[in-house]
Amino acid sequence: MVAKAKRSKRRFRASAVIAATAAAVLALTACGGGSEAKSADGKVELRFSWWGGDKRAQLTQEAIKAFEAENPNITIKAEFGDWSGYWDKLATQVAANDAPDIIQMDEKYITEYSTRGALLDLSKYKIDTSKLDEAALNAGKGEKGLTGIAAGINAATILANPAVFQAAGVPLPDDKTWTWDDFERIAAEVTAKSPKGTYGAAAYGTDEASLGVWLRQNGKSLYTQDGKLGFEPSDIKGYWEFLKDMSDKKAVPTASEIVEAEAAPLDQSGLATGKNGMAFWWSNQLPALEKAAGGELQILRFPSKTGKADDAELWYKASQFWSASSRTKHPEETAKFIDFLTNNVKAGEILLADRGVYPNSEVREAIAPKLAKADVKVVDFISAIKDELGDAPAAPPKGAGAIQEIIKRYTSEVMFNRLSAEEAGKKAVDEMKSAIS
Repeated sequence: MVAKAKRSKRRFRASAVIAATAAAVLALTACGGGSEAKSADGKVELRFSWWGGDKRAQLTQEAIKAFEAENPNITIKAEFGDWSGYWDKLATQVAANDAPDIIQMDEKYITEYSTRGALLDLSKYKIDTSKLDEAALNAGKGEKGLTGIAAGINAATILANPAVFQAAGVPLPDDKTWTWDDFERIAAEVTAKSPKGTYGAAAYGTDEASLGVWLRQNGKSLYTQDGKLGFEPSDIKGYWEFLKDMSDKKAVPTASEIVEAEAAPLDQSGLATGKNGMAFWWSNQLPALEKAAGGELQILRFPSKTGKADDAELWYKASQFWSASSRTKHPEETAKFIDFLTNNVKAGEILLADRGVYPNSEVREAIAPKLAKADVKVVDFISAIKDELGDAPAAPPKGAGAIQEIIKRYTSEVMFNRLSAEEAGKKAVDEMKSAIS
């Protein structure tokens, strides 16, 4: 991501093997699974799994209660945990024909599960998608139909800490006109005018989104529509060469400082602690970062090669999806619950922006007065860039869960001068092709 999803190194390593684990266990999938059949009195129990923290669990369970109040014959059993164990557990459940009826799904793995027949085609059921942003809706479509409904949308951004800029006496950039050269120059100036250890920007290179933006601005893509890599070693070579140049000019931290920063949780990130003037994050991470920083942050568009906002090639990303097991014994009731989460204002008033900006435009408008100030900033940004967006990127193919770890590892090799950008590009592309083959 542009967002440095600040999990521990252990989690990064774990995510690298998730796709392989899922592939192995999904291959064993047979008929059966889901919840028990409808009882004699017509009552149905559905299982609903998601990942997230305590706040998400509380809000989601409140939404479940609101649904059950309107649908007394349907009971929702909650199953939740943190990201690190979620995917191994889900893969095991699917292999054992014991998948939850409703599944919170991520874009890295939706193709893996849907192409193996593990997810329900939701287009065959009564779920209203007429008020969803088109790009977010299309993100859940694949060769097996509509296997995911976006639970929230966000966008790749650069977040800036105005306090760092003010202390350095450097004005914030105009994000509608800046180029990558401007980004490097401004970041280097902030570093030069700040105390030792404070940098104008955090480094990119540990995520897929920043690479995705870079490639799109250069006429390429991370993936193609037929599930292959959309770029060559020479394309990622330039991405790493620019990062190396920024580090040499002290616009971003040194290699060892980058590695150290990667191990830090969100609330100890350079942006939150005032050690970075700018950093690459997803838009929906702004509220948590502002809370950690103890002050307001500013959302910026990515720089472009031309200095035109229309050429930044941003897109709306589905932060998560609502998916359903293809083995559920209650597809109609499952779809009814997903429709509630997607389109019911009561659900929106409870969940608010926990999973990103609401994809349903009418719900988004209805809940606006209840949003916190930081969430309003995110909604306003998402709305502001609507007419500047590029085409939606191709969905990650099977095996794409390993790509982020490959990017991170070879970024480190380049930054520590263990490999040239050209050598790293060749090796990384070979590994990526193998991962998604």
